[in-house]
Amino acid sequence: MEDKAIQKMAVQVTKEIIVKFIEIGRISPTNFNQFFAPIYREILDTIRGHGPETNTIDQKKD
Repeated sequence: MEDKAIQKMAVQVTKEIIVKFIEIGRISPTNFNQFFAPIYREILDTIRGHGPETNTIDQKKD
Protein backbone atom coordinates (compact mmCIF):
# COMPACT_ATOMS: atom_id res chain seq x y z
CA MET A 1 0.00 0.00 0.00
CA GLU A 2 1.28 3.45 -0.89
CA ASP A 3 2.50 5.61 2.01
CA LYS A 4 0.15 8.46 1.10
CA ALA A 5 -2.82 6.08 1.25
CA ILE A 6 -1.65 4.77 4.63
CA GLN A 7 -1.37 8.31 5.98
CA LYS A 8 -4.84 9.15 4.68
CA MET A 9 -6.25 6.05 6.35
CA ALA A 10 -4.51 6.92 9.63
CA VAL A 11 -5.92 10.47 9.57
CA GLN A 12 -9.43 9.15 8.94
CA VAL A 13 -9.24 6.62 11.77
CA THR A 14 -7.75 9.23 14.11
CA LYS A 15 -10.58 11.64 13.35
CA GLU A 16 -13.15 8.95 14.10
CA ILE A 17 -11.49 8.10 17.41
CA ILE A 18 -11.23 11.76 18.42
CA VAL A 19 -14.91 12.32 17.61
CA LYS A 20 -15.90 9.31 19.73
CA PHE A 21 -13.79 10.57 22.64
CA ILE A 22 -15.39 14.01 22.32
CA GLU A 23 -18.87 12.42 22.27
CA ILE A 24 -18.24 10.52 25.50
CA GLY A 25 -16.53 13.48 27.16
CA ARG A 26 -12.98 12.11 27.39
CA ILE A 27 -11.65 14.88 25.13
CA SER A 28 -13.10 18.34 24.65
CA PRO A 29 -13.10 20.28 21.37
CA THR A 30 -10.82 22.85 23.00
CA ASN A 31 -8.06 20.39 23.91
CA PHE A 32 -8.25 17.80 21.13
CA ASN A 33 -5.03 19.18 19.62
CA GLN A 34 -3.13 17.72 22.60
CA PHE A 35 -4.37 14.24 21.73
CA PHE A 36 -4.55 14.18 17.93
CA ALA A 37 -0.82 13.83 17.17
CA PRO A 38 -0.07 10.99 19.63
CA ILE A 39 -3.15 9.04 18.58
CA TYR A 40 -2.31 9.58 14.90
CA ARG A 41 1.28 8.37 15.40
CA GLU A 42 0.13 5.25 17.23
CA ILE A 43 -2.41 4.41 14.53
CA LEU A 44 0.11 5.06 11.76
CA ASP A 45 2.68 2.81 13.45
CA THR A 46 0.06 0.10 13.90
CA ILE A 47 -1.05 0.24 10.26
CA ARG A 48 2.57 0.07 9.12
CA GLY A 49 3.13 -2.94 11.35
CA HIS A 50 5.31 -1.24 13.95
CA GLY A 51 2.70 -0.92 16.69
CA PRO A 52 3.04 -2.62 20.06
CA GLU A 53 0.28 -5.15 19.36
CA THR A 54 1.42 -6.28 15.90
CA ASN A 55 0.44 -9.89 15.13
CA THR A 56 -0.84 -10.68 18.62
CA ILE A 57 -4.00 -12.17 17.14
CA ASP A 58 -2.00 -14.58 14.99
CA GLN A 59 0.23 -15.50 17.94
CA LYS A 60 -2.77 -16.42 20.11
CA LYS A 61 -4.10 -18.98 17.56
CA ASP A 62 -2.52 -22.04 19.19
